[in-house]
Amino acid sequence: MGKTKKITAVAQLPSRRHDAHKGNFGRVLVVGGSRGMIGAPALATNAALRGGAGLVTVAVPEIVQLTVASLCPCATSIPLKCDKKGDLAPQAVGQMLTAAEASDVLAAGPGMGVSGGADNIVRAAIGQDKPVVLDADGLNNLARIDGWAGIVRCPLVLTPHPGEMARLTGKSIEQVQSNREASAIAAAQQWSGGTGVPPVIVLKGAGTVVTDGLRVFINKTGNPGMATGGTGDVLTGLIAALIGQGLDLFEAACLGVHIHGLAGDLAAEKLGQTSLIASDLLDFLPVAIQKTSLT
Repeated sequence: MGKTKKITAVAQLPSRRHDAHKGNFGRVLVVGGSRGMIGAPALATNAALRGGAGLVTVAVPEIVQLTVASLCPCATSIPLKCDKKGDLAPQAVGQMLTAAEASDVLAAGPGMGVSGGADNIVRAAIGQDKPVVLDADGLNNLARIDGWAGIVRCPLVLTPHPGEMARLTGKSIEQVQSNREASAIAAAQQWSGGTGVPPVIVLKGAGTVVTDGLRVFINKTGNPGMATGGTGDVLTGLIAALIGQGLDLFEAACLGVHIHGLAGDLAAEKLGQTSLIASDLLDFLPVAIQKTSLT
């Protein structure tokens, strides 16, 4: 394992020009959702908007598109073709790739489910050249693809929790957790794959580890109240938004986990840890971003 540089400070977004327009702040495409998980892509989409993205589009199965769209009034939406069972049809891959061409960054996986159709979406996403933030079922589908690192053609951020990291590495959760920093660094260095550039790994949990195999950042914000469904979807959308605004993938991941955790801390101060839910983070992201920009 090569020597890594410890990073302790997060990057800052540049100030916005007075004559800026929405096209200056990134076009984010969120891909995910399924019949039983409409909230996940909505949380990621709204987090991308709260994170400063100029334009956000959410692509979800046509059977849930109107419902998801109603939860994201500031985003546009695309109904992905489904088969008679409601699973993603082969045509959905072409729809996703067409939308990706008009986007600056993709956030794929929230609420996607695990299926052959979802597997095809993930394969196509990592095989195109726009940056991708892959989370949740995006990672679970990725783990089903043999030799996936070799077909990666995009700058890539992976945001696993310990269970997802275990599935991707073939290790046990206990092995991953026994040395979280070393686990993340080793994975980044191992998965250079088709581009020759390591992905950025965001190993979530207490003291989230962010690394590109060369640099490593240990996050200090956040609290146990954030251990609730949907908070990872918020992080996915937030990181994608920061990439769309011009930060490199490692900088965006570090800043994203810091802001995400700080929003959780602010929410816990107001609401308590026990009652905190993922959508609360959306309400506190603006203040967290403001506080971070002042440090």
